[in-house]
Amino acid sequence: MQPSRPSLTALGVASRRAAHQLFDSPLVFPDPLAITILGPDAAARLRQDAQKHFERPSLALRAFVVARARRAEDELTEAARRGVRQFVILGAGLDTFAYRNPDGPVRVFEVDHPATQLWKREALAATGIAIPSSLTFAPVDFERETLANGLANAGFDAGAPALFSWLGVTMYLSRHTFDSTLAFVATRPTGTAVVFDYVVDPALLAPLERLAFSRLEKRVADAREPFRTFMRPADLHRCLADAGFVSVEDLGGAEINARYFAGRSDNLQVSRGAGRLVTARR
Repeated sequence: MQPSRPSLTALGVASRRAAHQLFDSPLVFPDPLAITILGPDAAARLRQDAQKHFERPSLALRAFVVARARRAEDELTEAARRGVRQFVILGAGLDTFAYRNPDGPVRVFEVDHPATQLWKREALAATGIAIPSSLTFAPVDFERETLANGLANAGFDAGAPALFSWLGVTMYLSRHTFDSTLAFVATRPTGTAVVFDYVVDPALLAPLERLAFSRLEKRVADAREPFRTFMRPADLHRCLADAGFVSVEDLGGAEINARYFAGRSDNLQVSRGAGRLVTARR
């Protein structure tokens, strides 16, 4: 994340969510604001470059983006049924949940780098998307200030459970920042949960998977937003158990495809590579 500009990866995620609305059927993750938030010419720009959105690497990444978003919002539905009334979106980017559900019972906190939040607020104003009273922005630079302080300043109730959505973030953080953020989530009250994705240690990948991953790694490095943290599933599971999470679901590519992309007639599915998706509950 460069302090002078918003995150390019956040824009890439938003573009893939919008492309899903245009090019894929049936939708895994319906988002009626995904195109709108990108501006009035977003659909035309996406259609102009339609061919690249159907190349295998782009399809696989789009599938992963929409599957993880679907998983987080499915978990929110379950958490709300259990009485959870706080939803914290860490690294919110151009996420649209709060604007699609302005009258819901859950209070939403969008946590992100100040530059990215400023960019988002300008995009909201330009596209006429109203900011609901149920949403609070919490600007936090994860590498320079604590999540606890940022949320406290935003009015987060540390004594009540919450669901944390932490998507497309962990791989860009230092391991220290990952551990401290997880520790904060782990010390929230019973009923708290977190949904996050992570990148597997490349040493564990098969040769072809490692080759595909190296290309992705180069792209994000060229964008000056390099991957910084990789994890081994067994080590991560021990870390989560030690932190007090009593239920952990860790989905790899095969499990994600079986849950969200089975029976499709198109080629939309995730690759069986480095990306995994975790739901952990206290």
